[in-house]
Amino acid sequence: MHAHQHGDHAHPAESYSARTHPEFVVLDIGERVGALIVHTDPELHGVEVEISPARVDHQRTHKEVLERSIGGQPAFTAVFDGLTEGAYTLWTDGRPRARGVRIEGAAITELSWKTVAGVS
Repeated sequence: MHAHQHGDHAHPAESYSARTHPEFVVLDIGERVGALIVHTDPELHGVEVEISPARVDHQRTHKEVLERSIGGQPAFTAVFDGLTEGAYTLWTDGRPRARGVRIEGAAITELSWKTVAGVS
């Protein structure tokens, strides 16, 4: 976190993940393009999750775990869309966390990284 200077006062800049995200998520999916929603515990809030095509570990993009609301309850998710169907690897802290995650075209894949049994 860094501060922005306004006149004689310094104000901390709020990170994108710090606030709750009530807005709807629009997913880019189609015939050969799908999406992935990773459900996590609150402890991963703000963590950057990277994704790469299987066997192409250096070609990564990322999303932050954000706090959203599902059915009026807090939900911590990373949402990836526009993924060409195929297998992917998910990364946290530069290490592979899940390999072989299958994405299908015109579909949403959901993955739970929750440590406590319950609703995803």
